[in-house]
Amino acid sequence: QVQLVESGGGLVQAGGSLRLSCTPASRIAGVNYMGWYRQAPGKQRELVADISGGGTIKYADSVKGRFTISRDNAEYTVFLQMDSLKPEDTATYYCVVNALGIAYWGQGTQVTVSS
Repeated sequence: QVQLVESGGGLVQAGGSLRLSCTPASRIAGVNYMGWYRQAPGKQRELVADISGGGTIKYADSVKGRFTISRDNAEYTVFLQMDSLKPEDTATYYCVVNALGIAYWGQGTQVTVSS
C-alpha cells in the first residue's frame, strides 16, 4: 500500500495563506489524476480542486480565485496554494492520486482558519 505524505496544514488567521503539499512515500507508476478534497465536521467530503494528467484543472466554486492547484510530475507531488483563507475553509484536507485505476488517499492535514 502506497502512502501519500501530506504537509503544510496549520492554524492561520482569516485572510492568510497556507500551502499544502502531497507526495508519495514511494514511487507510483502511471499517475494521472491528482486532487485535493476536504471534509469539515458534520459535512461530507467535497472536492476542492483537481488536475488531470493532461493538465486540465477544476476548482470548487467556493475556492475559485483564492486557491491554486499545481503538480510536479517529476516528483509526483501535488500542491495546493490557499490564499485569502476564510473561516469556512476550516476542514481536514486530503490529497488523492489516481494511478492505473487505483485511488490512493493521504491521511489528511488539518487546516483551521480563525476569524
